[in-house]
Amino acid sequence: MLNDKKVVVVLPAYNAAKTLEMTYNEIPFEVVDHVLLVDDASRDDTSRVSRRLGIATIVHERNKGYGGNQKTCYRAALDAGADIVIMLHPDYQYTPRLITAMAAMIAYGEFDVVLASRILGVGALEGGMPLYKYVANRFLTLVENLLLGHKLSEYHTGYRAFSREILEKLPLDRNSDDFVFDNQMLAQVVWFGYRIGEVSCPTKYFEDASSINFKRSVIYGLGVLRTAFQFRLNRLGIMKSPIFQDQ
Repeated sequence: MLNDKKVVVVLPAYNAAKTLEMTYNEIPFEVVDHVLLVDDASRDDTSRVSRRLGIATIVHERNKGYGGNQKTCYRAALDAGADIVIMLHPDYQYTPRLITAMAAMIAYGEFDVVLASRILGVGALEGGMPLYKYVANRFLTLVENLLLGHKLSEYHTGYRAFSREILEKLPLDRNSDDFVFDNQMLAQVVWFGYRIGEVSCPTKYFEDASSINFKRSVIYGLGVLRTAFQFRLNRLGIMKSPIFQDQ
């Protein structure tokens, strides 16, 4: 616990058998109370490895998508009594060693959401981020900062910490089950006026780390732009999108 708040780490997993144990072994259990993994119908031994490690494991009988996986993760974390939830990819692309710092920023009331940014600092390209992804990241972030009226170094990291209140308040079930879920969620955080903090995070791109291909990246990018324009149109009162309405 941190400041008497229960910290739960959720691992949205798909074909993560090769990297799960490395990720799990670096989780700082001096502050983390519980770890749970949701296996989104993997084709490898992800769930078997997870159970061998003693991780609470939920298995989807069919693939529900990255967003659908997160929805299950957050519901399960709340059911487990989480006060702070850390979403960590089990592909070892992000270091679990930042969990303590991220959780503390919420536990002591400084922020409601904390993002581990690959862009703060100078390590994204050095860590192997493909150039086209780096350029797209910078362009999409610029557009989002302008349309959302906010300022973040990036909106696209998959390493995030949330307060319980956030997960109870946001209408997450109205979001996509695909990769754009991440972006819709941050747009909702801004819409409902919650505080977002960032920490600098080194990242690693390697063969076994999960990464969406170019086609899926384009689809994601278009979804990001759509979300940002929806946000602005809702702010102007021109439309009412369900994802920006109270539950």
